[in-house]
Amino acid sequence: MLFQLEGSQAVARAVALCRPKIVCAYPITPQTHIVEGLGELVRSKKLENCEYINVESEMAALSVAIGSEAAGVRSYTATSSQGLLYMMEAVYNASGLELPIVMTLGNRAIGSPINIWNDHTDAMSVRDSGWIMLFAETNQEAVDLHIQAFKIAEKAKCPVMVCVDGFILTHAYERVDLPSQKEVDEFLPDYEPHISLDTEHPTAIGTMVPPEYFMEVRYLAHKRQIDTLPVVECVGTQFKEKFGRKSGGLLHEYNLEKAETVIVTMGSVAGTIKDTVDELNANGSKLGVLSIVSYRPFPKEAIREALKNAKEVIVLEKAFAVGIGGILHQEIALALQDLGIAIHSVIAGLGGRAITSEMIREYFNNKKHDNMVFLGLKEDVIDREYRPIKNSECNNKF
Repeated sequence: MLFQLEGSQAVARAVALCRPKIVCAYPITPQTHIVEGLGELVRSKKLENCEYINVESEMAALSVAIGSEAAGVRSYTATSSQGLLYMMEAVYNASGLELPIVMTLGNRAIGSPINIWNDHTDAMSVRDSGWIMLFAETNQEAVDLHIQAFKIAEKAKCPVMVCVDGFILTHAYERVDLPSQKEVDEFLPDYEPHISLDTEHPTAIGTMVPPEYFMEVRYLAHKRQIDTLPVVECVGTQFKEKFGRKSGGLLHEYNLEKAETVIVTMGSVAGTIKDTVDELNANGSKLGVLSIVSYRPFPKEAIREALKNAKEVIVLEKAFAVGIGGILHQEIALALQDLGIAIHSVIAGLGGRAITSEMIREYFNNKKHDNMVFLGLKEDVIDREYRPIKNSECNNKF
């Protein structure tokens, strides 16, 4: 059924359709409206048989979800930015214990200085934690990915993080198609936990592992991620067959058939890029777009196959590793090594800075693709504020 909804409310309703038994809630902008929406659904009994738990911190939110999942209960939480950093210990614990928690990450910049607007720095901080990480381009895809996330998590025995761009999606009102409860019930089976702590049959999980076996534990986490790739792809295919729209999977390809230059990106900016590519192609350019949905597990072979005929790849991303460069850019370069494809890095949209079609057109019209470009960087501010370190200062005694 079609609704005109704020993105956060659409996500809340999608999560409710998945019948979680525990929702652990702690507010942090821009995800607050999601847990508020779920709280109202529980209070009004539209979401039945669910315990809504107000906790005292983000660390507590994920810790409660770990406990409830270990007891065999489908569980959900949400966070953003510093909240994700605060629960970092629990993030690693959840994946290490193979608990299929689903968590929404309302993507937001990380300070200092404080910034509540969107980029992908928070998601990049946990890319090695062992969670499956899915990026939504639109609010419709955010709805669809949450429904798929519970199925993926429970099949793969691995937690899933659905990344939704803060404000750009969470606070935007769009038309979304929400399936019926019957349709979701048919798509998502009843939860059958692979771990269920029972006082009648006591056991232990998460015990200490000595050096003799810890490498094997980490290797198994790596192998589980790789083995999850076909699960993500399969569930995306099942979703398309059930609901009639392509949403999820590993990648979204746009105009790649004749493209000589392909822009690779993640999240909501893909829409702006596609519109700009259409305009430039109308004037004779040969551009395509590859949007990554499954960032973790990283679909290296699928990316390599999709881009094998490109002459040039431009990776546009909303985060970077300070002192090194684009994070996604480095991973794309690794996937395409030995193919002889020129790869360029574009950093854009940090801290919620708008990424406009005009900026993208100017980048292509400039014809000067440096190894790393900060799109829309205000050079006058840099010149005014930067204080270079003089070599002579290295000889000073402190």
